[in-house]
Amino acid sequence: MKNLEKYKKIFTDVFSVEESKLNEQFTRDIVSNWDSIHQLNLIVSIEDNFDVMFDTDDSLSLTSYFTGIQLLSKKYDIEF
Repeated sequence: MKNLEKYKKIFTDVFSVEESKLNEQFTRDIVSNWDSIHQLNLIVSIEDNFDVMFDTDDSLSLTSYFTGIQLLSKKYDIEF
């Protein structure tokens, strides 16, 4: 499975949404069920699937679908 496919699957699983919902508007401020539990599940799933360990700042900055891609690409050298 390619990295983008893995990443999308994490979001669809954690938030129980269809892949078509994953876009620029998929942010913590807009998604009603993006609470602290979902945030923690998201972080753990990303760390497990991409074999990375977020520091606190990274965990706090993961506030949208696209932010996560940018973070993984730039800081953790994950190719999408």
